[in-house]
Amino acid sequence: MALKRRQRVSPGFSMSSMTDLIFLLLIFFMITSTMVSPNAIKVLLPQGSQQTSAKPMVRIIIDKNLNYYGAFGNEDEMPLFIDEVAGFLQQCAEKEPEMYVALYADESVPYREIVGVLNIANENHFKMVLATRRPDRK
Repeated sequence: MALKRRQRVSPGFSMSSMTDLIFLLLIFFMITSTMVSPNAIKVLLPQGSQQTSAKPMVRIIIDKNLNYYGAFGNEDEMPLFIDEVAGFLQQCAEKEPEMYVALYADESVPYREIVGVLNIANENHFKMVLATRRPDRK
């Protein structure tokens, strides 16, 4: 009686499918991390019930120490003096004429500082929105 000999199964583990999975996860996280535009400057925004869905092209940020920062598009925020804000916005308008500006001001910033930036935008006919945070849900 002739018995057929079974083929031996090798105890090795194939890593090819694991490397494909790691590669796909790497691509996924690289793509999703570029979509996030983090705010590097900590600003506690006032609460507001209305939220805008459009993404601003230019950001002016005033922190609680009255330091001014400006950023165009996805660029990093750069420090500004109050008298440099108008020039910065005009430079941004040259790059993108239909831009609009989002003002991120900490809730402890005096109102006169906010009005100063609003006046600069109004004098130059820039569209401006005030950034707020969502109300706390109970």
